[in-house]
Amino acid sequence: MARKKASKPQKSEKLHGVINGAGEVVEQPIVSTIRENFMPYAMSVILSRAIPEIDGFKPSHRKLLFTMYKMGLLNGARTKSANIVGATMKLNPHGDSAIYDTMVRLSRGYEALLHPYVDSKGNFGKFFSRDMAWAASRYTEAKLAPICNELFRDIDKDTVDFVDNYDNTMKEPSLLPTVFPSVLVNANTGIAVGMASNICSFNLSEICETTASLIRDPGHDLFSTLPAPDFSGGCQILYDEKAFRQVYETGRGSIRLRAKYVYDKSANCIDVLSIPASTTCEVIIEKIIDLVKQGKVREISDIRDETGLDGLKITMDLKRSTDPDKLMAKLFKLTTLEDSYACNFNVLIAGVPRVMGVRELLNEWIAFRMECVKRRTYFDRTKKAERLHLLRGLEKILLDIDKAIKIIRETDEEIEVVPNLMIGFGIDKIQAEYVAEIKLRHLNREYILKRTKDIEDLEKEIAELDDILKSKSRIKTIIVKELRAVAEKYGQPRKSMIIYEDTAAYVEEAEEVPDYACTFFFTKEGYFKKITPQSLRMSGAHKLKEGDEITQEIEFSNNCDLLFFTDKAQVYKTKANEFADTKTSVLGDYVAAKLGMDEGENAVYMVATKDYKGIMLFGFENGKAAKVPLEAYVTKNNRKKLMGAYSGKNPIAGILWLNEDKEVLFKSSSGRMLLVHTGALLLKTTRSTQGVAVMKLKKGHRLFEMTEYAEGTFQKPQRFRAKSFPSMGALPSIEDTGDEQLTLI
Repeated sequence: MARKKASKPQKSEKLHGVINGAGEVVEQPIVSTIRENFMPYAMSVILSRAIPEIDGFKPSHRKLLFTMYKMGLLNGARTKSANIVGATMKLNPHGDSAIYDTMVRLSRGYEALLHPYVDSKGNFGKFFSRDMAWAASRYTEAKLAPICNELFRDIDKDTVDFVDNYDNTMKEPSLLPTVFPSVLVNANTGIAVGMASNICSFNLSEICETTASLIRDPGHDLFSTLPAPDFSGGCQILYDEKAFRQVYETGRGSIRLRAKYVYDKSANCIDVLSIPASTTCEVIIEKIIDLVKQGKVREISDIRDETGLDGLKITMDLKRSTDPDKLMAKLFKLTTLEDSYACNFNVLIAGVPRVMGVRELLNEWIAFRMECVKRRTYFDRTKKAERLHLLRGLEKILLDIDKAIKIIRETDEEIEVVPNLMIGFGIDKIQAEYVAEIKLRHLNREYILKRTKDIEDLEKEIAELDDILKSKSRIKTIIVKELRAVAEKYGQPRKSMIIYEDTAAYVEEAEEVPDYACTFFFTKEGYFKKITPQSLRMSGAHKLKEGDEITQEIEFSNNCDLLFFTDKAQVYKTKANEFADTKTSVLGDYVAAKLGMDEGENAVYMVATKDYKGIMLFGFENGKAAKVPLEAYVTKNNRKKLMGAYSGKNPIAGILWLNEDKEVLFKSSSGRMLLVHTGALLLKTTRSTQGVAVMKLKKGHRLFEMTEYAEGTFQKPQRFRAKSFPSMGALPSIEDTGDEQLTLI
């Protein structure tokens, strides 16, 4: 058989042989072959498979969720997963295994998402386990989670485009009209050809608040409402402002994550309760076993996976005299108990892959959502206009019902009824068809009056919808309202605690120090005294600077941590044993000098602790209060300065450490007082939170004092309690103040 010759290739192109037909070998240029065959495949993977779009979903996710929506699984009972997989193949013909894998990763049981879209029942495996396989689809059941109401809201009102499925027998949405920025709420990972996408998750409440603030103010500071990502596993996030800023601005960067652990002293073991989202239990356990075999880690006698119904748990039994914190510091360096999460916010925008920062991505979502709301409004307006058109025709019939009946009775042919009504009443064909279809029993004045009384309301509603269509600000207001409703209904506290960089390092203690009882005194001017009980009994009055006074007296022990909060929104941590025992007859140590505080910085409040239990309450002059767990200030250093101890945006009015939630008295410069139970305040894991508005202040006044409430201070304390916040409080009565004259600050 003769050999066919292809056209002469370019010099830069290499040749390879391909079998064509019955034994014919045709030489083809590699470059053109790749261009003709590989490039279409690459584009298909990028555009139709691996990269999410602005609604936060890949095509496989969208097809699965829409199928479940059409099956009535949004409000109905669960059905077998196999039924869902089979139905989804009408839209996604890639095999039942791929579809079921997609559903597993969206499920509540798999625990990979902060807000799962599939409400599952049965064994769906776990994202933090490599070897924990999920059950087959015939054994498990599923339905859509309640939050999916916000994915499909108004999808039947032409809010998004619908396209044909692969065989042109069904329609499916090209995007979902998500009411919230789901693209940033749930983690999403995809690997395409020549590019990838890796989007970390953020807290729903924080994302909704940030988006609403961005709509109102395009220059909004993202870090004030969106301090860091949030991961479903609840690991700790090591805060690095430079790295976070890079991720927020460019969409690329790396975030350091660390496992969370507790030490069980009675069993002498460490329980790891959460791990970074980028690793698995098996990887960690295998690495630790390998380190033990190599002799690099000698402190562990046994390690096992105790994951169960209560969640992830890796237990390490320790040898005697092992310092758990030192061991974990070593493991953080040698294993993926501390790992990096590489962010790559690559999203398809109008069919083009773009890597965007958080601000740009949210702005794209806002533009998408504005178009959805505009299309929904136009749809509602069109429906109301059609209804109004019909009622106007019915209204004309009201003028002469007998004439309408006469026209119908005297018309010989049925086909002529509509034209005769059109001529007789001056109405169009649609109106005449509507009138002609009315039953004889309904052709009376009462029926027609009931139907036409809505004309005025419809006209007002159409005018309102027209006004919305013309006003971008009104559309934005609608979006903000919907965002806040979603945050209120589905929002949940952060799962991942933010650990600041200056608290991340572990430093070994130099030596063992004796522990004994002592009393700490802290003065208004920032002086500190540590006095033993024996010395205190034998001492007289305290020596203080002129005008100074003791503001805090704490009975504790020598081997504890001391935290000094300053007026510059910083906290200095040290050990009590670093201060010498003293007597009441001396001034004591000047804390600002002892701890090397910044120039002009003064210590204003002291906390003594060993276990970092309890809460910190910060009151600000603008009437806001922030409640932060003392655990947020944990460090392993003998002395360390922590910046961002509390929000520095407003002057501090008072600081309190509370061992439990209790009533606190707020006083304003106007003389008003407010009793607040701290249990009503949401606990924030972010130290720099600006808090929530508690006391409503008159113009020119401020919150100037915040103290623990002592029972019996007021005769009628109920006067000072409020049902909701913010509240102005109440002025004290004569019974509450006695003869004391109130001083306004």
